[in-house]
Amino acid sequence: MRIRLESVKKIGNKIGLNDEKGYGVAIFLALIIVSATVIGYFSYIAYFAKPEGYNTIYLLDSQKKAIDYPEVLVANQNSTFNVYVGVVNHMGGPDNQTYQVLVKITPSLSGLPVETQPIKTYDISLRNGDSRQDSSAITENQVGSYSVVFELWQYKDGVLDFTPNYCVLNIKVIS
Repeated sequence: MRIRLESVKKIGNKIGLNDEKGYGVAIFLALIIVSATVIGYFSYIAYFAKPEGYNTIYLLDSQKKAIDYPEVLVANQNSTFNVYVGVVNHMGGPDNQTYQVLVKITPSLSGLPVETQPIKTYDISLRNGDSRQDSSAITENQVGSYSVVFELWQYKDGVLDFTPNYCVLNIKVIS
């Protein structure tokens, strides 16, 4: 054991670590081990780990911008608004993904998916990396405050499954 320690000290002396207690050698060896571990980890991630696929839903205003969303409607006069609903597929793979956007209006948003019947549905089929925007006209004539919810659902094995993706517009209808 003493022979190995002396050879390690000799290596340390050659590279300029002349500490008698061996702290410099220990730190040097620890740095080599940590560097090798970090390089190995990132090499593994780069070559073997595949990112998980994802999908996205987003809303744009009537000018296809994300700045001027409707907030106040006037019942029976100005009670319709238009937004663009966009869906993006980044699930990977060669197969198309089939989605359904459900548009729901609720006076109180307590959880998702919203437990009410949709006022509109949009069926969308996209290849990986593709996106699509559809115009959606929404009308509400009852006075009150509402949440207009756009939920993204995906067909998996023939069954419609709620993704955790949704958009909410809060509107107020006045008389």
